[in-house]
Amino acid sequence: MLDYNSLERLPTAEELPSSDDTPVDNELQNLIPNLLLASLALIWSERMDWFFGVDMGIYYIPNQRYPEPLVPDGFLSIGVERRKGQRGRLSYVLWQENSVVPILALECVSHKYGGEYDEKQQKYVQLGVLYYVVYNLDYWQRDKHQPFEVYRLVDSEYVLHQSGEPFYMPEIGLGIGRGMGTYSGWTREWLYWYDAAGNRYPSPDEAMEQERLRAERLAERLQAMGIDPSDL
Repeated sequence: MLDYNSLERLPTAEELPSSDDTPVDNELQNLIPNLLLASLALIWSERMDWFFGVDMGIYYIPNQRYPEPLVPDGFLSIGVERRKGQRGRLSYVLWQENSVVPILALECVSHKYGGEYDEKQQKYVQLGVLYYVVYNLDYWQRDKHQPFEVYRLVDSEYVLHQSGEPFYMPEIGLGIGRGMGTYSGWTREWLYWYDAAGNRYPSPDEAMEQERLRAERLAERLQAMGIDPSDL
C-alpha cells in the first residue's frame, strides 16, 4: 500500500470531484445501496466507526493533475469516522482516511456493461477491497454469471463464493444476500443484511411497520386491562 504520509502535497476532498459524473442507468442503482445504508444505520445505530458511501468517488492513487476515482454503487468502510465535518464527506480520499481501504464494494450491473467482472474488478483488487459484491438481476445470462455473486480477496485475487445465501462476512459481522421485501413503498427483491444465524434484518419500512404493530398490540392489551393508552 502506498505510504501517503511520505508523499508531498496531496489534494483534499474539497479539491477533488465527488464522483465521475456518470449518470446511473436506472433508479435501482441508487435504491439498492441506499437500502443497505438505511438498514445499516438501524443495525449499527450506536456505532460511529463506519461509513457507507453511495455513488461516491474513492481516491486511492495520488495524482494532483488528473485524479481518477473509483466509483462503486456502494461501499463500506470500518474504522473511520461515521460523520466527517459539517458537510459530511464529498468523496472518500484514502490519504484523508488514515489509509483505511473499504472492506466491501457493491456493483449493480445495468444494461450497459461497466466492466464489473474484469476491468473494474481488477481495480478493486488493486485497491485491496476484501469483499466484492456483484448484483446482476436482469443481465446475468448475457454476462454468463450468476445474479448474485460475492468475491473474497485471497492472495491478491478474487475467489468467488460458491455455496448458498446469505454470505456471512466475519470481518464485518454481517451477512449479505437477496430477499423479498418492501423499501420506499416498492415490494420486490432487494439486497439485505443478515445476522450470523441467517436472519434477515428488516428494511426501514418494515422496521416502522413492526413498531406500529407492536404499539397496536400494546394498546390492545392495556385496553383489555381497563387502561386508556392515551392516559400514559
